[in-house]
Amino acid sequence: MRLRNAEVLARCDDQGELASSGGRVEIRYKPNDGRAYFAGVSNLSPTAGPVQVEPDSFCSDAEPVKQGQKPSKKKAETVHAPEKPESGELLVYADGACSGNPGPAGVGVVALWDDKRRELSEYIGDATNNIAELTGVLRALQLAHELGKPLRLYTDSKYAMGVLTQGWKAKANKELIAEIREWLEGQPDTQLFHVRGHQGVALNEVADELAVEAVKNRASKGWVSR
Repeated sequence: MRLRNAEVLARCDDQGELASSGGRVEIRYKPNDGRAYFAGVSNLSPTAGPVQVEPDSFCSDAEPVKQGQKPSKKKAETVHAPEKPESGELLVYADGACSGNPGPAGVGVVALWDDKRRELSEYIGDATNNIAELTGVLRALQLAHELGKPLRLYTDSKYAMGVLTQGWKAKANKELIAEIREWLEGQPDTQLFHVRGHQGVALNEVADELAVEAVKNRASKGWVSR
């Protein structure tokens, strides 16, 4: 099947009909990468040519990946704060900055996929730090949708993680949070992780610098390829 711009393997019955549960279908980007995602039926479309049905043994065992899933402690030791994307994925570090709270605010994003890299430094006017952090997450989701790639996103915002993945009740920024949740629903192959800020994590520091630059200059650069 096709999910946006990517060809994927989708679970089906012997006749090639999608096997959905609650409107979602298990998909794999590769048969042996150890990760199983779930996509909405409406987001999948047939590829050209006849349907090819493979047995379950065609794919290796995999752990289901859910929105906001955090790695186990053992896994965190090996994959924490990666600097290179895995094959086929979009790896992003996003951050926000604010001079005063609220005050002039900026967003910084570093995105890597294949052998490509883009950086975003965006001034968003007067806003709170939380709005800046959430906007960074939104920009990452929009880029993942544009590229048609699964997203692995790192943010140092506990607030963003809380309202998006831990069921925190939002008292403010409800419209922005609702918009991000809609993007997450349309981008089921997304993982969000928390990384500690200002702890020497190279790409997170770059994202912070880009956000601060936007605030200092009161200007946006848009996406720039590196």
